[in-house]
Amino acid sequence: MSETPIKKVELIAVVKVRGEINTNTDILDTLAMLSLHKRNFCSVQKATPSIMGMIKKCKDYITWGPISEETLKELIKTRAEKNPTQPEKTKKFFRLNSPKKGYGRKGIKTPFKLGGSLGDRGEKINDLIKRML
Repeated sequence: MSETPIKKVELIAVVKVRGEINTNTDILDTLAMLSLHKRNFCSVQKATPSIMGMIKKCKDYITWGPISEETLKELIKTRAEKNPTQPEKTKKFFRLNSPKKGYGRKGIKTPFKLGGSLGDRGEKINDLIKRML
């Protein structure tokens, strides 16, 4: 028998960039499922098709990208909070500061590919998270 290779699950960091004023309730529900309750909150999710569908639905309010192992360790070390109901576990989100030098030169209403801050950042999400710690 040939052994099937174990596929490593990619982790995606999702950061909420914009607030919730005048937002559709479907998008608010999806943001709540992603544990993004306020601006500058970050959550780390597995890159499953259902999570990616939720991320695509909220693309006008968040930015995301694959998180490196080094950035994840630093994020957990500095920003992890204990869950009050289950002390052995941490909360599903991280509260971050506003990024030093801002999100992007064109602000929080334009996509990342056009110089803004929304949408898929790719590997540059690690730089953003380090500026927000």
